[in-house]
Amino acid sequence: MRLLPPELEPKLFTVLREGYSARDLARDALSGVVVAVVALPLAIAFAIASGARPEQGLYTAIVAGFLISAFGGSRVQIGGPTGAFVVLVASVIAEFGYEGLAVATLMAGCLLVVMALARLGDVIRFIPYPVVVGFTAGIALIIAAGQVGDALGLEIETLPPGFLARAGIYARTIDTARPEAVGIFLLTIAIIQVWSRVPSRVPGPLVALLATTGVAHGFGLDIETIQSRFGDVPRALPSFRFPVIDWGLLPDLVSPAITIALLAAIESLLSAVVSDGLIGGRHRSNAELLAQGIANIASPLLGGIPATGAIARTATNVRNGGRTPIAGIVHAVTLLLIVLLAGGSASLIPMATLAGILVIVAYNMSEWRAFIRLRRGPRSDLLVLVTTFSLTVGIDLTVAIQAGVVLAALLFMRRMAEVTEVKALRDVIDYENVESAENGGVFLPHGVEVFEINGSFCFGAARKFTETLLASRSAPRVVILRMRHVLAMDATGLHALEDVAARLRGRGTDLLLSGVHAQPLVALERSGALERLGHDHVFDGFSDAVARARLLVDAE
Repeated sequence: MRLLPPELEPKLFTVLREGYSARDLARDALSGVVVAVVALPLAIAFAIASGARPEQGLYTAIVAGFLISAFGGSRVQIGGPTGAFVVLVASVIAEFGYEGLAVATLMAGCLLVVMALARLGDVIRFIPYPVVVGFTAGIALIIAAGQVGDALGLEIETLPPGFLARAGIYARTIDTARPEAVGIFLLTIAIIQVWSRVPSRVPGPLVALLATTGVAHGFGLDIETIQSRFGDVPRALPSFRFPVIDWGLLPDLVSPAITIALLAAIESLLSAVVSDGLIGGRHRSNAELLAQGIANIASPLLGGIPATGAIARTATNVRNGGRTPIAGIVHAVTLLLIVLLAGGSASLIPMATLAGILVIVAYNMSEWRAFIRLRRGPRSDLLVLVTTFSLTVGIDLTVAIQAGVVLAALLFMRRMAEVTEVKALRDVIDYENVESAENGGVFLPHGVEVFEINGSFCFGAARKFTETLLASRSAPRVVILRMRHVLAMDATGLHALEDVAARLRGRGTDLLLSGVHAQPLVALERSGALERLGHDHVFDGFSDAVARARLLVDAE
């Protein structure tokens, strides 16, 4: 018995209904433990890079990670804090504080639930690829740039959120750099890179974290640690707490909330698509959005930050044998046990170590190969890519996503208008002398002109249609518009069609439509345009339209 519609049913329910063996549990449990070990340093690093406390990243990985696996539409998705949110979360915290971020995340969670119930899961995947690459590359650059202070051990009291502002701070404090911090930073990167070539299930970031922490404290290096900056990491989960809402700031939080929701949706569905390719599965987009919404509602109520599907951790789950949502649940439970039993040890981690881990993360998420490929593609895609990247780095992620999507949509409309063709068929075929199978073997009398539309009749092509049909100074008695190649029509196309019909009627010309497909016909009926044009002016076949035109001409 299904408790939810099929498109909203969590994959966990499907797995349990199909049958779950002890062998499946052993495989998922092993993978979940490995993923938890990978997630530990990343959760802490992402939280600190976002301007939050280290334990808030751990809380997010535990709470959101559990809920995304329990209610998600992917068999292997691993949820938690990700690098994609670093820039956005940092800017929201800098402007509104953590309470503002918590409220924005709650709003985003509710919006994600609404999107899931509205079945918008498939629509989200239509976000243009250049936009995704542009903001991902911009985020990667900002993350890497944000680690310069910790990598060099610079003495900086407050680091501003802006990319250029940070560059200025680094330049003014470069003389405070500490060789010990630089050494730990470089050692971290070297260990991760070398360990990636070792056939081992132990993740490189964990090896680097343990090794560099041991070196720093074993040799008594004078470098900053999590403890010296934030104090001890709590060894317990926080109690439930509803954030304090400043109603005066609520309108200002709408834009960040929408961006958090869009970013969570895009990132999680991209991760789900990637995981589908790895396991040969098929995720449920709307169930995944519902899980993201639930997770982002719960996370701030328990001291967390925004969460989404994590591509790298999901891939790690697949590589280590995880095949059901149980692996993600084990990952969350393992992280909880680590926090409860050894959370205090995390306070000893050097900040330079976390900087090294985040630089590797930034490099891996930079999509620099895709960036280069898109540079060689169509100019319109390059424009979208560069605009999104520049706005992400120079202004903020919210503006970048909004501008990138709008620009891509405008360019798409222009492209659709260019490929939509409106032509006068008399310019191609002399219907007076040639009777062909194409026109139904009919004779076209004087005073009748035929036009044809090839492509979608949407607002991008409406102007071209109007100009073409009204370009002639002569006033034929009848104009037949062949629509056999028009599969889609929108409100602007309908308006243009009615406008042209009215103008032609003013010249004493009747407009007849032939070969109207289902979607345009339904649009004509629902809008009332069919009634205004006249049912006797719309025909299934071209020969019927020509017969009607002959009657109108003969009636003169």
